[in-house]
Amino acid sequence: MTTVAKNTSSWPSAAEEKHYCSSPFCGKETESNLKCPVCLKFGHKIYFCGKTCFRKAWHIHKNFHPKDDSETYNPFSEFEFTGDVRPTYPLSIKPRIPDSIKRPDYALDGQPISEMKADRSNSVRVLSEDEIKKMRVVCKLGREVLDATAAAIKPGVTTEQLDDIIYAECIKRKAYPSPLNYYNFPKSVCTSVNEIICHGIPDKTILKDGDIVNLDVTIYKFGFHADLNETYYVGEKARKNKDLVNLVETTREATMMAISTVKPGTPFRHFGDVIEKHAKEHGLSVVRTYCGHGINNLFHTSPEILHYANNKAPGTCKAGICFTIEPMLNMGTFKDISWPDDWTVSTADGKPSAQFEHTLLVTEDGVEILTARNKHSPGGPVKRIE
Repeated sequence: MTTVAKNTSSWPSAAEEKHYCSSPFCGKETESNLKCPVCLKFGHKIYFCGKTCFRKAWHIHKNFHPKDDSETYNPFSEFEFTGDVRPTYPLSIKPRIPDSIKRPDYALDGQPISEMKADRSNSVRVLSEDEIKKMRVVCKLGREVLDATAAAIKPGVTTEQLDDIIYAECIKRKAYPSPLNYYNFPKSVCTSVNEIICHGIPDKTILKDGDIVNLDVTIYKFGFHADLNETYYVGEKARKNKDLVNLVETTREATMMAISTVKPGTPFRHFGDVIEKHAKEHGLSVVRTYCGHGINNLFHTSPEILHYANNKAPGTCKAGICFTIEPMLNMGTFKDISWPDDWTVSTADGKPSAQFEHTLLVTEDGVEILTARNKHSPGGPVKRIE
C-alpha cells in the first residue's frame, strides 16, 4: 500500500456473545444494545456504544446499506469520473477479526499513533537479526496470501470476492490484514482496476475479460508488516492487448531494474532515475503523488522512495533497513485525481495504470527481496506484442 492514505472497522459476528462498537473510530467492547436500525432490517446485528458513536460513524457506515430496492448503486453519481470504472455499492459486512489475532495500534480507532510519532523524528530504522527473521517469515506469508487470491482472478469475479479471500487467508495464518481500518479504510486489501492507480476499495465491481487489476496486500504478524502488490491480466483479451501488455510489463521491468540497484550506499533518490528512464523509453509516465516507504513494525515510515527522476529524496541505503519500491506507471498523463470516497485514486485522463511492489531488505552486499515470487506464483511476465 502506498504512503498517502486512510480504513473501516471489522464488524462483530452475530454468533459472538461480546458486543463491539462498529464505529471505525471506536471499536471498543460495549454493553450497549444500540443497533443500527437499517442493518437490523437486513438481519445484521451491528452494535454501537451510543448515539454519539453512531452519528460520527454514519457517513462511513451507510456505505454498507442497500439503497432502495436496487441490488447495487453508485454512491457518487454526480462525480465526474475520468474513465469507465465506477464504485459499486453497498459494501459487504465482514465478521470481526478474532480476538486471538494481534492487531496494530490503529485497528481499534483507525489512528496509527505510533506511526504518527515516528514521522516527527524522520529517522530510518535498522533492524536487528531477530527482527529481520520475523520480517522474512511475515513477508513469506504475505506472498502466500497474495498468490492464493491472485489464483482466483478471472472474468466474472468481483473485487469484493477477492477481498473475502484475502481476509480468509490472513485469518488462516493468524495475521491481521493491515489495510483494515488504517485511517478507516473499509476493507482488507486495495483492488485497483484499469485507470485506478491505487487504493481502490473492493466492492461489487465485476472484473471483465480485458481488464487489468492490481492487488495491494499487506499483512501484520509478530508485530511486523509485509507489503507487496502485483498487476494481473483479467482474461485472454487483456493478454492480447498490445498497449496493456506494454504498460504492465514495463512497470514490472522498471520495478525489478530499480530493485537490482539496491545496496548499501545507494541514494534513495536514485531509484526514480532508473524507473522513469525505462518508463519514458516505452512511452509511459510515472505517478508522482504516491511513493514507496520504509516498513517494519510500522506500516508506513521513513524513508520515502520516490519513483520519478531528479527527485530530492534524502538518505542512502544501509544494511538492515526494510523499505518498498512500488512504482505506478500510466499509459497517459502522470496526473491523478481522487474519488469522493477519499481513497480511490484515478488517472486524470482515464487511461490505464499499473503497479508492482516488493518489500526489500538491504543486505551487506546488495538486496534481499523478502516478498519475491516463487515458481508457483500466479501471473508473471507476458511476452510483448510486436
